[in-house]
Amino acid sequence: MKKLILNSSLFLVFFSSSILAIELPSGDEIALKINARDEGIAVSRHLKMQMTDRHGKVRVRETRAFRKYFGDEKRTAIFYLKPKNIKDTAFLTYDYADKEKDDDQWLYLPAMRKVRRISASDRGDYFLGTDLSYEDIKLETRISIKDYTRKTIAESEVDGFHCYVVAETTVDNETAEELGHLRRESCVDDNIWIVRKSQFWDLQDNLLKTTYFRDISKVQGIWTAHTIDVENHKTGHHTKFTFSDVDYSKGVKDSVFTKNVLKRGL
Repeated sequence: MKKLILNSSLFLVFFSSSILAIELPSGDEIALKINARDEGIAVSRHLKMQMTDRHGKVRVRETRAFRKYFGDEKRTAIFYLKPKNIKDTAFLTYDYADKEKDDDQWLYLPAMRKVRRISASDRGDYFLGTDLSYEDIKLETRISIKDYTRKTIAESEVDGFHCYVVAETTVDNETAEELGHLRRESCVDDNIWIVRKSQFWDLQDNLLKTTYFRDISKVQGIWTAHTIDVENHKTGHHTKFTFSDVDYSKGVKDSVFTKNVLKRGL
């Protein structure tokens, strides 16, 4: 009788574990759902960047940011407004749908009066003193399909919202070097398919940084993160990105996303 009870208990544990494994969607399924989320055709917004170093010194940058889809190709442009010493700096990126094609990114520095192309090998560099990389800025709330293998490993909560935890590992050493990290874990809200938290581990597999996407609400029917908080655990540096005046309805001129406008300004 005891043997029967023991076998039944083992069966229940095995059965419950199997059901849990079946219920969790795969990492690739989750990534596709994230990238299929409606972001509108075009958006304009004000972006404030507040950077705080480990000693508490604060620097603030104010920009206008734009994004537009040209078919499956996404283009992003950021123009710096304040302070004076960085005004007219501008950034432009073309995110191609073709996985075999390297994305194009350009940076205009007014002091040099020159548009500099950012190579794929530099995409893991930090974006103009912030704690997001050029790659992070380009993707924002999207997921790179080609750079990682992924697996759903757990369920969790972030800021009171249920999430799936997806472990993502870079596909090879070259990609890890380009991105500046070996792996990451993302907590994905399975109701609206937005990443609410990501943690990154460096090339030595030490915790590098944690990113939170917060103040998520609908703007003109589209789920929008209004705050991105990033803490760099190695440097003690912190960056807070705050989006305001978000507008999906007015549209954005195609000419905004050209290298000529980078130099000329808005």
